[in-house]
Amino acid sequence: MSAEEGASASASASGAPAAPPEQAPMGAEEAAARKRYEALVQVRAKAVKGKGAWYWAHLEPVLVPPPGSGVPPKMARLRCVLCAATFSASNPSRTASEHLKRGACPNFAAPLATASPPPPQQQQQALTVAAASSIVPISSFPPSTQRRHSTGGGGGRKRHALAAAYAAVEAAAAAASQSQLVMVGEPSVYSSTPPTPPALPAPRQVLSGGRGDLGALARLEDSVKRLKSPVASPGAMLPRQQAEAALALLADWFLESSGSVSLAAAEHAKLKAFLRQVGLPELSRGELARARLDARFAEARADVAARVRDARFFQLAADGWREHVVTLSVNLPNGTSVFHRAVPMPGPASSDYAEEVLLDAASSISASGDLRHCAGVVADRFGSKALRDLESRHPWMVNLSCQIHGLTRLARDLARELPLFHSAAANCAKIASYFNTKPAARALLHRHQVEEHGHAELLRVAAPPSNGGSEFTAAFAMLEDVLTSARPLQLAVLDEPYKLLCIDDSAAREIVDMVQNRAFWTEVEAAHSLVKLIMDMVKEMEAERPLVGQCLPLWEDMRGKIRGWCRKFNVDEGAAMNVLERRFRKGYHPAWSAAFILDPLYLIKDASGRYLPPFKYLTPEQEKDVDRLITRLVSPEEAHLAMMELMKWRTEGLDPLYAQAVQVRQPDPATGKMKIANKQSSRLVWETCLSELKTLGKVAVRLIFLHTTAKGFRCTPTMVRWLTAPGSSAARIARAQRLVFVAANSKLERKDFSNDDDRDAELLTEGDDDMLTDQTAIVDPSSV
Repeated sequence: MSAEEGASASASASGAPAAPPEQAPMGAEEAAARKRYEALVQVRAKAVKGKGAWYWAHLEPVLVPPPGSGVPPKMARLRCVLCAATFSASNPSRTASEHLKRGACPNFAAPLATASPPPPQQQQQALTVAAASSIVPISSFPPSTQRRHSTGGGGGRKRHALAAAYAAVEAAAAAASQSQLVMVGEPSVYSSTPPTPPALPAPRQVLSGGRGDLGALARLEDSVKRLKSPVASPGAMLPRQQAEAALALLADWFLESSGSVSLAAAEHAKLKAFLRQVGLPELSRGELARARLDARFAEARADVAARVRDARFFQLAADGWREHVVTLSVNLPNGTSVFHRAVPMPGPASSDYAEEVLLDAASSISASGDLRHCAGVVADRFGSKALRDLESRHPWMVNLSCQIHGLTRLARDLARELPLFHSAAANCAKIASYFNTKPAARALLHRHQVEEHGHAELLRVAAPPSNGGSEFTAAFAMLEDVLTSARPLQLAVLDEPYKLLCIDDSAAREIVDMVQNRAFWTEVEAAHSLVKLIMDMVKEMEAERPLVGQCLPLWEDMRGKIRGWCRKFNVDEGAAMNVLERRFRKGYHPAWSAAFILDPLYLIKDASGRYLPPFKYLTPEQEKDVDRLITRLVSPEEAHLAMMELMKWRTEGLDPLYAQAVQVRQPDPATGKMKIANKQSSRLVWETCLSELKTLGKVAVRLIFLHTTAKGFRCTPTMVRWLTAPGSSAARIARAQRLVFVAANSKLERKDFSNDDDRDAELLTEGDDDMLTDQTAIVDPSSV
């Protein structure tokens, strides 16, 4: 044996990497391979110290000779320490992505399993490095303790404490860097024999439960893998700041959607899987309902306090006095609203109790408890007692009844007092009851409903309305059902099987006479269209939230619509208008007339080009109401001056340029209707270019911003259960109040006054034909 061969054999026996003999000069390929190998070793050493890519914990550089040649190594490659596979060293990043991340390595994210496992010390070091480069397990995240400061001057928002988890990763990497690296260049690499590949899994055994056991077996194997490698996780963790921001947004969405979205959904298996997939830790419902809720509530409360503190005055809105929870909101002069609190009402509230609740809320909202900051109250009940008593004791207040409630009661009054509605409801009840209870007739109707509408259903049955709101709602729903099924009903009574029923059944013959009578369908359509006319205006008011100056124009518009309805269906106009005028007088407030006169939005251009208040549209009594209200809202010393300024306003009005600017309208992007471009212009004009009318201006700015509807945020049924559950502890009620406060203020800030359930129903019916519109036209029986 030559000296060169002996040196080579000695090196191989000692387990050191084979090196070119010193006697012979190193070839170009060998030198390049050696240089690339040493560079990769240096990169890997830095990576393990925490200054490089994660995949160096699983890849190690090696020198590989040509297969079967026995010559010195002429190639630098990368070897996977998990499965002993080797790859080109030209692009380690791509190698890691293709082999590790995409699942090509059978042992990735599991304990090291190679053909010849390293010693225990090296195995522990490799596991430590792998832990430092993998996603941090969810269980390692401690409870949230950090706060995010808000700009409202109050408390801050707590954020998920990811810092400790990231610190654990960094500590593991630092510990590994202080120990010896995993050995590279094992003797087996330099032999011509390739490494032994990992053994293939054994064939599946036949399971006693058949294919139904496959899911359970997969879960069992998944549990075993997690126990063997608890730090393994399928994704890559987001940077800490990005993860904190993402979790904060997700938590905000849960809290602001509470009542519609359950907090328990945070622990849904699909959501957990999604969070792991995008590199985020889990978000527990306990953290949502405690730390994050407390922080979000403190932020929202500080923001509300700052807004109310900036306003010179406010209006208190109370909605839901006939329900289980009353919601109290605050309307501000700049057109925004904030939520105050929800008051549970286990039983019907009395007028005295309502007055106490309203007074306490106004005092708690007012700065330093000064009630003069409260410009008034709008409520959906107690207009004739509690609201008037508050006004008499606090003359600077203007307390209004909710006009949505007033128009809803108008529809009930008309339905109760007009004979047409009773006749239509009684006949529809007979038809619906007969077809629902007679199997043969029901089968015929359902067959034609399927042919016409694609589905079959029973007709709702209700008695003519008397006094209750539920009776009115049920009767209107019955009219809709009968109108929707107008053509199926007419086709059903013409079928031969139905004619056989008429031989022995007098009720069947009576139904035929009604269904084939054109006057019956005219009557049903008239009753339905009257209620729909009013309820459409109610929905519009809920969306628009009109101010007090719009009350007189709205009621005048309603008068015109009801007169047109009477002419269309040949109904006695006097009876309908008497009902309307009685409801108008019951809800009327002198502030309607005063705001109508003082709001520049309603100025009218005269022949000379001046824009003057619309006094000509007021009755003599309403003109007196204007004088009396303005006198009441100023001090006795200022009353005479206010009347003089009112006279100047009446004769001179507003500069035409400013009047036109206030009345500029633009199309609404959602509905296409023309709307006022800037609702705040009316108030701002009084505070700027009409500043010479100082006394009258103080009355105007406190008056024209007042809302005439109490509806704002409405508690969902889930929130009602939270607040009214019997036997609930004080802590539970307080936490429910915080959830309601956060959700309500978020919705009011977005000016979203719609109902999520209604929007979902619209989404489900989107694209369907408007069957009711098609069927509400009077069907001529002779055409069937």
